[in-house]
Amino acid sequence: MKRIFICAISILFVLPTFAAKKEKVQQVDSLGRKIKTGWNFGVLPSVAFDADLGFQGGALTNIYYYGDGSQYPEYIHSIYAEAAYTTKNYGIFRVNYDSKYLIPKHRLTLDATYQPDAMCDFYGFNGYQSIYNQSLHKWNKNPEKMDVDTYQSRAFYKYKRNLFRFAADIEGTIWKNIKWNAGVGVLGYMIGECDIDMLNGKHKYELGEDGKPTDSKAMNPAIEGLYEKYVKWGLIDQAEAEGGWHPYVRLGLTYDSRDQRTCPTKGIYADAFFTYTAAFGKQAAAGYNHLQFNFNFRHYVPVYRDRVTFAYRIGTQNNIAGQSPFYMNTYLNTLFIQRVMYEGLGGANSLRGIMRNRILANGFAYANVELRCKVAKFDIGRQHFYIGLAPFFDLGVITQPYELDEVEIRKLYDEDCVETAAKISKGENAVMPMDFDKYFKLDEKGNIDQSKVYMPHMAAGLGLKAAMNENFVLSVDWAMALNKQDNAKWANFYIKMGYLF
Repeated sequence: MKRIFICAISILFVLPTFAAKKEKVQQVDSLGRKIKTGWNFGVLPSVAFDADLGFQGGALTNIYYYGDGSQYPEYIHSIYAEAAYTTKNYGIFRVNYDSKYLIPKHRLTLDATYQPDAMCDFYGFNGYQSIYNQSLHKWNKNPEKMDVDTYQSRAFYKYKRNLFRFAADIEGTIWKNIKWNAGVGVLGYMIGECDIDMLNGKHKYELGEDGKPTDSKAMNPAIEGLYEKYVKWGLIDQAEAEGGWHPYVRLGLTYDSRDQRTCPTKGIYADAFFTYTAAFGKQAAAGYNHLQFNFNFRHYVPVYRDRVTFAYRIGTQNNIAGQSPFYMNTYLNTLFIQRVMYEGLGGANSLRGIMRNRILANGFAYANVELRCKVAKFDIGRQHFYIGLAPFFDLGVITQPYELDEVEIRKLYDEDCVETAAKISKGENAVMPMDFDKYFKLDEKGNIDQSKVYMPHMAAGLGLKAAMNENFVLSVDWAMALNKQDNAKWANFYIKMGYLF
């Protein structure tokens, strides 16, 4: 990972950039920053690493147009395009456009994204109420460190999720820093159980004469992951088990006094908005038309000029009418699409160090705190760079848990055990479900523990930033969950573009 990061930094620094017309004199703003004008092209191989998604390879570009530089570091037009794929079968194919000037006095953002994900994370409902056991899916080459009796499958906490998204968002001014927002879009989810044959690839699952697998890396297709179990036990309804298409409309208000968008050094950004999402066919009949409310508050406090900034964000997302399908509760609504994905909660885009989608519930709240320090500034040619450090702390809590019908769940669990035992007695390839307490956290009376639902999920870490011309930021975050139920790894790395908020 270190070599990949060094390579990416080197390319960022030495890659030539182009201007629509030659800059004769570089003026400076009130903070002494040299002003950019004209077109600026930032191009990089899309080389990244995410603890949840693996190593990423591809290409990306971000094209900025600054005009005469009078609004620098704000840009007039931004065009972002990326095509990449990771070692854990996660793809990114995205085009994004952002401007405050295409429509005079209005900000317009357009985004089209397709994300195939062969192994999307699924850890159950209600956070700590669902047990996470690393040994169920962690394969270790060292037999002394491998819990062979406990191991299930590398895909045990996974399901397939392919997502198509199109969004068009616009913002206009009501008075000074108070703005109105509106948006329309569509989310298309195509989900199901993991394709084990595809994931196995050359590692075919076959049993030898001794009754053991001939290839230790092959996954047993008879083992059902947690997603399949949730469908069997009625926790995931049949109407939502395969995904669906959901057009939406969004309305809200924004207050924005930030000095810039990418890395503000002072000001406040706050928004409050409603999102109505529709459903079709059996999903509409099941009540999956729903209304959600989001509130988000960000504050950027200058500590020392533009060199040191204390930044924090608090927010919440809650369902206030109807019912949202489980796969949409992993999506964090936003007024403007700036990242490839907004996962909520857990992972690089919400709670760093905590596993992606670890906190899955109908409603949640979160907080992120950072101390952003620009430790070095320098120029290469006509391009302006800085290197920054940002220690951070992330926290998330559930506000609207799923209501689990334990009697019905245990009934369907028992039926699953009986059916599986019958298959095994007939010589069919099947695997018995684990004990009930391997899936759910139980209290002293043996019931699903309700006290764990509202416990906070916390993580901390350190970010390293390499920025060109204030807007093109390569970010490397190291983070660690403070509870092993959120991630048993002591270190998690993420290489991304831009700041978290």
